[in-house]
Amino acid sequence: MSRSVVSVVAITACFVAVCQPPRLVSGAEITSKRVLDSIARAKRYLQKSQQEDGSWRAVSAENFRTGISSLVMLALFNSGMTTNDLEIQKGLQYLRTVKEPDFTYECSLMIMALAAAKDERRDKARIMNLVKRLEDAQIRAGENAGTWGYGAGNSLAPNLGGDRSNGQFAVLGLHEAQDAGIPVSLDTLRRARDHWKLCQNADGGWGYSGRANQTSSGSMTVAGISTMVITEAMVRQADKELNPDGSPRCCTAPEPDQAVENGVKWLGKNFSVGHNPREKTWLLYYLYGLERAGRLSGRRFFGEAQNRHDWYREGAEYLVERQLVQNGSWQGVGSMENDPIVGTSLALLFLSKGLSPVLINKLDYSPAAAAFDDGGEWNRHRNDVRNLTQMISGLPQWPKLITWQVVQLRDATVDDLLQAPVLFLNGENDPKFSQQDAALLKEYVAQGGFIFAESCCQGTGFDRGFRDLIKQMYPPSETRLKQLDPDHPIYRSEYLLDASTVELWGCDIGCRTSIVYSPRDLSCLWDKWTVFEMPNRPAVMTSMITKATQVGVNVVAYATGREPPTNRLDRPRAQEITTEGDGIQRGLLEIAKLRYTGSWDAAPQALRNLLSALNTTAGVATAHKAPALTPLDPAIFKYPLLYIHGRNMFQISPQERDQIRKYIERGGVLFADACCGAPQFDKGFRQMIEQMFPDHKLQRIPPTHEIFTTAIGNDLSRVKRREPEVNDANAALKATIRTVEPYLEGVEMNGRFVVIYSKYDISCALERQAAVSCTGYIREDAVRIAVNIVLYALLQ
Repeated sequence: MSRSVVSVVAITACFVAVCQPPRLVSGAEITSKRVLDSIARAKRYLQKSQQEDGSWRAVSAENFRTGISSLVMLALFNSGMTTNDLEIQKGLQYLRTVKEPDFTYECSLMIMALAAAKDERRDKARIMNLVKRLEDAQIRAGENAGTWGYGAGNSLAPNLGGDRSNGQFAVLGLHEAQDAGIPVSLDTLRRARDHWKLCQNADGGWGYSGRANQTSSGSMTVAGISTMVITEAMVRQADKELNPDGSPRCCTAPEPDQAVENGVKWLGKNFSVGHNPREKTWLLYYLYGLERAGRLSGRRFFGEAQNRHDWYREGAEYLVERQLVQNGSWQGVGSMENDPIVGTSLALLFLSKGLSPVLINKLDYSPAAAAFDDGGEWNRHRNDVRNLTQMISGLPQWPKLITWQVVQLRDATVDDLLQAPVLFLNGENDPKFSQQDAALLKEYVAQGGFIFAESCCQGTGFDRGFRDLIKQMYPPSETRLKQLDPDHPIYRSEYLLDASTVELWGCDIGCRTSIVYSPRDLSCLWDKWTVFEMPNRPAVMTSMITKATQVGVNVVAYATGREPPTNRLDRPRAQEITTEGDGIQRGLLEIAKLRYTGSWDAAPQALRNLLSALNTTAGVATAHKAPALTPLDPAIFKYPLLYIHGRNMFQISPQERDQIRKYIERGGVLFADACCGAPQFDKGFRQMIEQMFPDHKLQRIPPTHEIFTTAIGNDLSRVKRREPEVNDANAALKATIRTVEPYLEGVEMNGRFVVIYSKYDISCALERQAAVSCTGYIREDAVRIAVNIVLYALLQ
């Protein structure tokens, strides 16, 4: 704790009796910092191991340098390196000039590495050749029909029969090629899908080769889960997408994805991160597949009830603890992964890809434990959110890899829901939410969450049930569901949408519209979206899919401000109200909120979150409670700080101004900000200060002032601020996040600032409700600025 913060605790003894202890982090709890440090060490090891010609060598696989180099490149790309990095440039030069490989593993890995470079001009021809080699090499007859052996289009490769390890890599390569715009035969993919379906063992797992008669293993079962998800999503029947009237064919009852469900059950029963289940070798190869199985199937957990496993947290903890301190490498168990180049690449792929931020939680609101992927009411369009998330991942202003997951309402907490900034739910029939469900969802929104709902299949039952849910969550005096105005920023948040053809409803809560509802089916068309051009797809269908996905992207862009969490582990935690009652609470710091006629409570949770931040980051014992007082209430003189914010123009009476002035003259401090940089509030606040203090004007607090330094609390010499670009009202919204000096204004009296004001948003960021159209500081810096303001006020 800094010396200044200790001083705050001592000086404000009338408000703060004892600092509450910080939350202790268990030694077993993995953090993003530990993972990122581990990733950085692994990257350095691989970078230092690169050969002069740009390749990488594995002593145990000297004859497979092309495949090893491709694996390392794939790991480095996924850990954040780009084509601007010298090692990547040298590696690509090697892969672009070396002879095309003859083996399935190497062909597949080279495709994945070149596709990650996203340089179609240079690499398209080579990827097409590699795709042809893989397609030609697929086994067409016998018990391994539909999979691959070691050889890929060259008679020099050994003919050892087919197996599902080669088959997994072939499908991964074809999948990445298809995503890069390279045509892949749907017949090839159908044969692969059918092979994995036919060869699943009765216990739900998969073995290495042959029909369903081998012992299931962890590495082959995670491969089966991923391969089934990929092939089912890639194989479409374009000629069956339209009804006779030209409408999309959406609402036939989906068949349960039983193969995936059974594989997941096997993995839940046999789950481990310390060994490859039912195998003695290939641990890191298994973990590489485990990450993919969890991410592609949208699962945070494997296992049921008391035996649930958070696969990423457990796997990351295991790997970070076992990384070699000397050089940052890993060595696995098995002839190939025992080489540190291979082992480190596989571990790095698990850590970096699995750390991808979760953008959307898809809500499973089924009342009892049912099959996860049974095509039930909550999951009518199985690939909807998966496809929408994949589309967003490919957009220029978004992170390169973001993901999604399913959260089950029946045993969820607010912390579970807060794992993603957006919660999506849909259905055809009445979901029948309980009062307990409504309370949980309301608290999720209060904590900064965003609900995106949709009535699919023109379901009047869901429409009625969702509207009832809103009434359960909020009395009419708080908010109501209403159709969005045509000028709502959601219609411009990413694409320019025609509001007259897109029907969206919403509830305004806090700084924004925090619940958005579409009474028309969007997810059916998300479910049909593909990154590649679907053969024989009618143009009218392509147009409908494009429009529906753009609506989905706009809603998510509005909800997140295109600023999703940085990674899976850095998720917000629910802030709890720890005290109740009226009046000053002994031994706890309280800050009062000024209540005036107008939008005085535009960000109702902002001050509560600030008080929590003071407790957890600055060691100041606070009551997570913010009494709302009118300026004429004599109780304002009991508080060291008054807080005021809003969105609209406002005025207060002369008597109220006089009371606030007296409060300040007696030693109190007034802290204010304009929600989302609202010019109307800014105008009203400046007028109020001018009338209140005609001899003292708002002036910029110098960037070198102690309020921005560690003498008070946080170092605020540079902060990040979102600045929407001024553009045509008929163009999509754009915003730039700039690193700048902080900008605060204040009224100074007797050498201290007694009024501290930000014309840039702080309060909406404290609520985690910043949007693309919101001018203000990003959340992390808004918290740090607000904390410093409070500490400065208490030290005066």
